[in-house]
Amino acid sequence: MARPAARALSGAPTPDEAARAIPAADNARNEVRNWYAHLMGERRMSEATLVNYHRDVTRFFEFLVDHLGGPADLDALAALQTRDFRAFVSQRRNEGLQSRSIARMISSVRSFFRFLDRSNILSNASATTLRSPKLPHAIPKPLSVSGADAMIGEAEALPGEAWKGLRDAAVLTLLYGCGLRVSEALALNRNTAPLKDTLRITGKGNKERIVPVLPAAREAVERYLALCPFGLTGEDPLFVSARGKRLGQRQVREAMQTLRLRLGLPDTATPHALRHSFATHLLAGGGDLRAIQELLGHSSLSTTQMYTEVDSARLLDIYDKAQRRR
Repeated sequence: MARPAARALSGAPTPDEAARAIPAADNARNEVRNWYAHLMGERRMSEATLVNYHRDVTRFFEFLVDHLGGPADLDALAALQTRDFRAFVSQRRNEGLQSRSIARMISSVRSFFRFLDRSNILSNASATTLRSPKLPHAIPKPLSVSGADAMIGEAEALPGEAWKGLRDAAVLTLLYGCGLRVSEALALNRNTAPLKDTLRITGKGNKERIVPVLPAAREAVERYLALCPFGLTGEDPLFVSARGKRLGQRQVREAMQTLRLRLGLPDTATPHALRHSFATHLLAGGGDLRAIQELLGHSSLSTTQMYTEVDSARLLDIYDKAQRRR
């Protein structure tokens, strides 16, 4: 059953573009389009997740071309055995894919087969037997307060057009000052400014939350808009590129890389690290864990609890250094 086309996102293919890239029989390619439109429209997945899921499923169908001797159709997908899925995972691991990427790839393929099952297209129980590799328990690596402040200040001082530096500083301020994800900050439209005391954010899983807006964030956005050369109104994007289009996550990552090099910060100083910094610094200042969970939009408190490990690790590091000085 055909489904309506979903809105295209900057940097992510449209459903039709996503389907055309798949080396498969027409009936399988059409279901990839429907699955992708579902992720984009109903699930409202972020641009980065859409790109990754599409890439993973494309690699899966490329594998099947060689593995089966030709493009797979729906009957071939239904007939796949556990050994076929394991062969795909094994090939990707031999190509150098790390455990975290393997886990995401398995999640992508499972998502596609789960969609086929729920849509009554086909059912393949073997797809559910795929097990993700165990991942190392990673503790978030936030910036220090001074590091976060320096990064935002340096963004404003970057050479080039002044409005771009103010734009980047405003985005980073929203990540650090409001705990937004990059995708959430870039999804804001012009009609949200001037920012009020709170922002209504739609996050992962289409879940809404209210976050307070610090005066510094409000002022950063106003400084950017005062110099922005585009006449943005209403549903226009709040943050735009040099061509007046919605700013993409890749451009924010590239700006952060430039700032890291200028400030001598580690590779862990990423856009998402500013969100980690928001949570860690709130917790260190006596913030309530449950309140921080709400501000971040975490579905589970256990996800937010990882920030208590950051604080414990920091205290242990201080203790260790003190012992070495004795």
